[in-house]
Amino acid sequence: MKITHFGHACVLAEIERDGGTVRLLFDPGAYSTDFEGVRDIDAVLITHEHPDHVDAARLLPLLAENPAARLIVDPGTSKNPQIAGVRHETVDTGDTVTVAGVPIQVLAGDHAVIHPDLPCTHNNGYLVDDRLLHPGDAFVLPPQQVDILLLPTGGPWMKASEAIDYLRTVAPRTAIPIHQAGLAAVHQQLHQQLFRNLAPEQSSIQVLEHATATAV
Repeated sequence: MKITHFGHACVLAEIERDGGTVRLLFDPGAYSTDFEGVRDIDAVLITHEHPDHVDAARLLPLLAENPAARLIVDPGTSKNPQIAGVRHETVDTGDTVTVAGVPIQVLAGDHAVIHPDLPCTHNNGYLVDDRLLHPGDAFVLPPQQVDILLLPTGGPWMKASEAIDYLRTVAPRTAIPIHQAGLAAVHQQLHQQLFRNLAPEQSSIQVLEHATATAV
């Protein structure tokens, strides 16, 4: 598998399958950059409706350049007026979809709490091929061991100790820090070092270079 991180929660996963490559793009949002030129996408998957996870102004031109791509979204995003008129599939907790032979399970269902006075937002976690987990904005627990965890690093709904405990609970082979755009560079580095120092023994932390495909 190859992973490309376009900043914040936007990740391209390239999975070898039956002699071809399945290309899945997650959460092209407002804080992410350089995903606009990605082509031959099989599916775009959105975890939830917040603009740092879906930027409709750039998503729609991207879909126009990838006419065969499926748009797979959570129930909240499906109600976005800019999305509602676009061909899409709405999936929810417990669903499984298959994209070009790759199974994707939909996990959890609620965004982590920012503050009790704010309304609860739906959140889809996506478990791809039983190997890669994109949790969106929640500490989603997979039903079995996963190989690669896209690990949230910072946000108004979390603190570093929660991310570390989540990393220890999931205990993947590789954890890739994402969802970092709200942190200054020095704080991103601090969190990454905390992950390295406090990760379970079997887990490595792999920080990806921006917009560069990396085998994991």
